[in-house]
Amino acid sequence: MAAPRAVWNGFLKVGSVTCGVKLVGATTETGKVHFKILNRKDGLPVKSAYVDEGTGEVVPAEDQIKGYEADKGEFLEIEPDEIKKLKLTSHHTLEVDGFVAIDDIDTRYLEKPYYVIPADGAAAESFNVLREAMAKKRVAARSCVVLYQRGREVVIQPFGKGMLLTELRTHNEMISEESVFEDLNSPKFDNDLLEIAGLLIDKKVTKFDPSKFEDTYEDALIAMIDAKRKGKKPPKPTPPPKENVVDLATVLKKSLAKEGIKDRPKAKPARKSA
Repeated sequence: MAAPRAVWNGFLKVGSVTCGVKLVGATTETGKVHFKILNRKDGLPVKSAYVDEGTGEVVPAEDQIKGYEADKGEFLEIEPDEIKKLKLTSHHTLEVDGFVAIDDIDTRYLEKPYYVIPADGAAAESFNVLREAMAKKRVAARSCVVLYQRGREVVIQPFGKGMLLTELRTHNEMISEESVFEDLNSPKFDNDLLEIAGLLIDKKVTKFDPSKFEDTYEDALIAMIDAKRKGKKPPKPTPPPKENVVDLATVLKKSLAKEGIKDRPKAKPARKSA
């Protein structure tokens, strides 16, 4: 089996301890359906191109340059060499700013994962000691790195024999839950309904097993493409769900019956004393 291709090579630095590491992508697009844009007239693929907004002419690659819009319609041209001269530490070093409890990480901020492995045999001892110490403390390291010419905040945590680095969304990218939930009323619950719903949940408790996950949209795309290829009719679409539940108690009890769960036994009336 070929060695995994690293997307970044550098160093993990905790205080005075430094070890060489590699980042390897933890996700893949293999197996996903990808479309090309075609010309409806001749059925041939079309290519995207950068076009000058003034002349409408295609701009060759050698004449293209990055620009920052400083004012409306006024751009600062940024040369590739100017970007390369930004010698940030995070270009080549994952310097740990601090450690956070893994249980305290807000999962909304987690974005793209990468595996972290030792760069070579000489780095393995330091790497393994750091990983094991972090695992015992149940902490993740906070750092930042430059990937694909962009600085990214990250967390690094023990994962199996290696570590897992995950890119973080910035706080400015997140929408506050208060702004979304502010119009929701404080709910009042019927204890009987909660108990019935609890029985239904208990029946469906399972383990988190991503190998069982299915991309139903991707499956439907593949089925439709396969049908078109064979000259058959496409599969029937899934009917939309019915309107909101009106009688929740009845629907919950039907769900219990469907799952083969008996409703709660009714309490026996208290015996009168003689």
